Amino acid sequence: MRPKLPPLERPEDFPGQTRVTWRREPHAIVLAAIAGALWPPLILTLPIWPPRNWIPGLEMDWRLLVLLIGLLAVPGGLWLLDKERRRTSRPSTRLGVIWRFMFYGGLLATALGALFALVQSVLQWLNASNVGEAVGGSETSLLIYGVGGLSVAVLVGVSYALWAGLCAAYIAFRPQPEVRDRLGLMGERDPD
Repeated sequence: MRPKLPPLERPEDFPGQTRVTWRREPHAIVLAAIAGALWPPLILTLPIWPPRNWIPGLEMDWRLLVLLIGLLAVPGGLWLLDKERRRTSRPSTRLGVIWRFMFYGGLLATALGALFALVQSVLQWLNASNVGEAVGGSETSLLIYGVGGLSVAVLVGVSYALWAGLCAAYIAFRPQPEVRDRLGLMGERDPD
């Protein structure tokens, strides 16, 4: 017989609503940044399908490029999160940390995907021999990379950011201890 789960009546009853604070140890934040950048689908597929070109450039494997972006974006996200927490004391829950990573990771993926589509379109202009070929190449590039590739970029970006947010929420943060009202100055809390 399974134990009965308590009813979810208040927002605090849902998972991820535990109040959290930064860990004081700096190695925890570094570990969260490294673990967040090492997204499992990228790491697991590299030995199975090794990249043909490891050298940075136009022919570089896209997984290596995404890993490089993650190595820069995850510590940057932790830095922005620390800046926001110092200014507004938010996010105060694990769910808030994960949500911010997913939101800003999706925005970053969208911006980088759109920038890549525009760069490919401009490269088509430079490689064309006449105006008609330039317009046709630009249209094809925008259709492939802007329409088709952008949805894949957002999907990969949000998935990557979810992993990074989970790593940050559970490695770089710890549950905040409950503050007791020892002097009776905090007033009565509403149970709702």
